[in-house]
Amino acid sequence: MGRSRKRQPRRSTPVTPPPSAPPSPSPHSPGRWWWLPFVVGLLVLVALGAWWLRKPTTEAPTTVASPAISAPSASPKPDARYVGAQACASCHAKEAAAWQQSHHALAMQAVDEHSVLGNFDNANLKQDGTQATFFKRDHAFFVKTDGPDGKPGEFEVKYTFGVYPLQQYLVAFPDGRMQALRASWDARPKAQGGQRWFNLYPGEHIDAHDTLHWTRLNQNWNYMCADCHSTNVQRNYDVASNTFKTSWSDINVACEACHGPGSRHVEWAKWSDARKQADVSKGLSIALDERKGMQWLPNAATGNPVRSTPLTTHREVETCAVCHSRRNIIAKDSAPTGRLMDTHDPILLAAGRYHADGQQLDEVYVYASFLQSRMYAKGVTCSDCHDPHTAKVRAQGNALCESCHSSKVYDTTAHHMHKEGSAGSQCVACHMPAKNYMVINARPDHSIRVPRPDLTVKFGVPNACANCHADKGAQWAADAIEKAHGPERKGYQHFVEALDAARHGKPNAAGLLTDLANDATSPVIARATAVGELAHFASPAALSTLQAALADADPLMRKAALEALVAFPTRFRGPMAAALADDSVLDVRIKAGRVLAGVPDAELDAGQRAARDRAFATFVTAQEVIADRPESHYDLAVVYVERGETAKAEQAFRQALTLQPDFVPAYINLADMYRSLDREAEAQKAIDEGLAVSPDNASLLHAKGLSLVRSGQAAAALGWLERAHRADPANPRFAYVYGVALHSAGQGDQARKIWEGALQSSPYDPSLLLSLAGVERDAGHLDKARDYAQRVLAVAPQSSDAQQLLQSLDAAPK
Repeated sequence: MGRSRKRQPRRSTPVTPPPSAPPSPSPHSPGRWWWLPFVVGLLVLVALGAWWLRKPTTEAPTTVASPAISAPSASPKPDARYVGAQACASCHAKEAAAWQQSHHALAMQAVDEHSVLGNFDNANLKQDGTQATFFKRDHAFFVKTDGPDGKPGEFEVKYTFGVYPLQQYLVAFPDGRMQALRASWDARPKAQGGQRWFNLYPGEHIDAHDTLHWTRLNQNWNYMCADCHSTNVQRNYDVASNTFKTSWSDINVACEACHGPGSRHVEWAKWSDARKQADVSKGLSIALDERKGMQWLPNAATGNPVRSTPLTTHREVETCAVCHSRRNIIAKDSAPTGRLMDTHDPILLAAGRYHADGQQLDEVYVYASFLQSRMYAKGVTCSDCHDPHTAKVRAQGNALCESCHSSKVYDTTAHHMHKEGSAGSQCVACHMPAKNYMVINARPDHSIRVPRPDLTVKFGVPNACANCHADKGAQWAADAIEKAHGPERKGYQHFVEALDAARHGKPNAAGLLTDLANDATSPVIARATAVGELAHFASPAALSTLQAALADADPLMRKAALEALVAFPTRFRGPMAAALADDSVLDVRIKAGRVLAGVPDAELDAGQRAARDRAFATFVTAQEVIADRPESHYDLAVVYVERGETAKAEQAFRQALTLQPDFVPAYINLADMYRSLDREAEAQKAIDEGLAVSPDNASLLHAKGLSLVRSGQAAAALGWLERAHRADPANPRFAYVYGVALHSAGQGDQARKIWEGALQSSPYDPSLLLSLAGVERDAGHLDKARDYAQRVLAVAPQSSDAQQLLQSLDAAPK
């Protein structure tokens, strides 16, 4: 059960800024909608592309991440049922024997003397302000530790969870929830530091009020873990009673977790030989046959192989991705189908998850990393390197890579620049550097990239060389690589500049993102990330790029374009997104529903209104699938506000808070909705409710300050705005507003210091730049004022405030 404090279990719509906050230009949304002359051209593009978009994809080219959707047959087959691993083992004994030794087979087990690896002989763990004692009573296993009320209690351990390098333990509660203990067992040998109890999140004091406490939402097995550690998991959550009746067909990751329900295959096995030959599917729900009959053909000149037959589908990778990716559940039945985006919404290369060059940062598993690799682009699948039944790599050390790549070219000192047989001579040391998650679980980065310490120098991203040569510095490593391999050894992933510019709001960000989005030589996941980032740079220039992405064969591009469209006015969103309401991929249809939900009737024709309603129903269903999560109700509430259905929105916001009382975005946006309805007293009450459970949250402190400003209590507001800034000093918005309040209170010098300090971490923020331009002008420092105003126009070219300021400076007496 991999988790990190930064992890949000599923997406959460950004908090809407209070509309009555002091106005400031945004680095990503310059000015008002000044682009009406572009509308006619855009609508022409929409018309030209609409016929294609309305036609569901029926043929999947090699770049499509989802395989073809077949037309229904005249006599549809009955739905396949799960039959259990024992039914498979009766015919597939060799595969079953290999699987029984795998981590998949041990992913979850009922507690007994054989499955429990941890020391339950009255062992104690006292760490980070908490204490746990592990003991046995009448052949049952218990832990004594702080419970949901913060008081010590005894809890019976019902299941083991995972096996190596750590094992976790699950406690069952009467409401059907199972929760994963924070204390985990280090299953490594003692010589490697193992055979001990340790806490996840070391160094953090996590009490019963913390969302990461073992009894709370983000340690809940039913949602966070179950579907990837057991087979055919049905969460069976009931909203009314807030309870689970979760079930599975196999307690572990068994045959049907990958091959799909097997009843039709079992029936197929009973047929005559002639009848069997007539059914090429063999009754299998997921045909994992993409490597059948193919070979990797060597090329002595390059040392790199070529697939004998091109890979035209991605069933295998997408089957593995259901559990080996960072993704959100979107379907009631979240078991693999061979089509990831019909059951899950994969996360792109988002800030906080990945470094700007795509290297793993947060706990992201391997799918999105692998999609960045040249290996994936050339048709490599998971089972090229991993045995699908033992789940182990097919060979050890460099022998794995040399099964395809020439050792004469690559396993040489000239190539790897290290002494033969040393740790640095291993392929994975340079091309798949590992990072520890869950304290002790080292996971190799599957983007399989060329080390680029030169990018460390320029953009601050990590590089594999530093894992062994940190004392030498990145420039030393960059020089060494250039000397050995020349200046052109840049690798396959060359998108860091665009994503870095987007994350920092640099002046050239929009252009770089557009270039990346249109670059067919870059990995699709990087291109899709660029498309999604255009939401922060909404302008006419982005529309043609989004239109092209909406028509792209790859559903990652289509879903990213729809995510970006949410930032655009409804009069543009509607015509562009309506055709995707009936897309062949569920994830895309759901995104279309979100985009179209708030588009009013007047901006759509009759066909588009019907498409909007179908897509919105799909969106609502996707939220109901995960109604046990506060984000589900929150996302619905935000959309209901947009649609003017405020009673439904209020109910949804409150349901989110019932599930997680400290879910801050719900308080912020609920207050914002009340304010828009002229219910200011209720808005203030919502903010105060939030502060009662999260008294140090910067967003709530900021909202409280703004509420006092609106009620005419400027002096009282100043203290709250200061607290918000100090709680999150890197937030340029909080610094800007606090500075405005200081300036209004006659503390101009202090305001200047706050803005200048914030500019150090947000050097391209227009609100800070414009504020400083104004105070420098007022102080008579015209050159400084002009420099700040020009920097505003570099990131927000249509800023009328900056233009007027420059005009006034040009007109000033010399």
